[in-house]
Amino acid sequence: MTDATTPPGPAGRVILDAGGRAPLLPEARAAFLEALDQGWADPRRLFSEGRRARMLLDGAREAIAAVVGARTEEIDLAPSHVAALHTAVRSVARGRRRVGAAVVVSAVERAAVLNAAAFVAGDARAVVPVDAAGRVDPAAFAAALAVPGVALAALQHANGEVGTLQPLDEVHAAARVAGVPLLVDAGASLGHVEPSSTWDVLAADAGDWGGPAGIGVLATRRGVRRSPDGPEDDDRWFPGGVSVPAALAAAVALQVAEQRRAAEAQRLHALVDRVRERVAAEVPDVEVVGDPHRRLPHVVTFSCLYVDGEALVTALDAEGFAVGSGSACTSSALEPSHVLAAMGVLTHGNVRLALPPGTTEQDVDAFCDALPRLVARVRSALGVEGL
Repeated sequence: MTDATTPPGPAGRVILDAGGRAPLLPEARAAFLEALDQGWADPRRLFSEGRRARMLLDGAREAIAAVVGARTEEIDLAPSHVAALHTAVRSVARGRRRVGAAVVVSAVERAAVLNAAAFVAGDARAVVPVDAAGRVDPAAFAAALAVPGVALAALQHANGEVGTLQPLDEVHAAARVAGVPLLVDAGASLGHVEPSSTWDVLAADAGDWGGPAGIGVLATRRGVRRSPDGPEDDDRWFPGGVSVPAALAAAVALQVAEQRRAAEAQRLHALVDRVRERVAAEVPDVEVVGDPHRRLPHVVTFSCLYVDGEALVTALDAEGFAVGSGSACTSSALEPSHVLAAMGVLTHGNVRLALPPGTTEQDVDAFCDALPRLVARVRSALGVEGL
């Protein structure tokens, strides 16, 4: 069920939900352990051990910068992806407050972006709708950008829940015409598809590409005005800094993921096609969502009518399959997925797969073999028979 790219999972388990928390790559684990000995000191100290830690931290930033197409000095490391997104929205909005207070976002951004935009902009937050595949209309986004008083725009590279890629090139071109910086959330895409160069501010998540949790990336192009909105600190963006071993492991994981990206993407794309075809053909009353072609190679989402999402995920887990869900029953807020709702598709009985490196045809076929039986069992428990 695994190969050399991922550590072995528990016996009999098939991990099919690695979105945001992929298994730690072996190379990242080795780098982390080495850095525990070499990078334990405070990188702000002037003694030898501190300087060595600073060298490792700067090396991590340089390696990440090379992958995303930025200068080393444009890279800040955050304690989480959410912290990177919050800081991006708040600091750019504050830095451009003389321009206006409005923030333009798509309806399918992460909750962290939507909430940060509402926090800084209030009623001036403008939400651009998406189509049934989860993609924004560049013309509609451009129209929102053209309204006077826009401080910032945010658009994800790809949606981590349904996999759909966004038209970044067209939207970034419109943002430039409007003179508005574009924040791109690459938390679901970096390490899986070719990095986009059309961004002014970029946020990413090391946990998604096989690095350790607790490292977010925030890249800011030179010329984008930002202003901190917290107490003064040596690190004005992320006070306290980050773990040097975790930062080095994140950088190594990104380099490895990028080296293997093309071959692994082609392989996982074929496996996702297999899931999409089999689920649509073998499970009654199911809706496979997201763009079938312009999408992340490893993500697939479907929703089942007359199915309780929590019950289905639990049933799959009991048989050894770890999957995710965007349905109300697996949300702490007990609300339907805002992404699926914005797309106008079925929100109940939702299952999301984000295949980690090393997923095999046998893993996928075992899941597809078990799914129709488990869906029927959940429906029967709810009193829905004969579908």
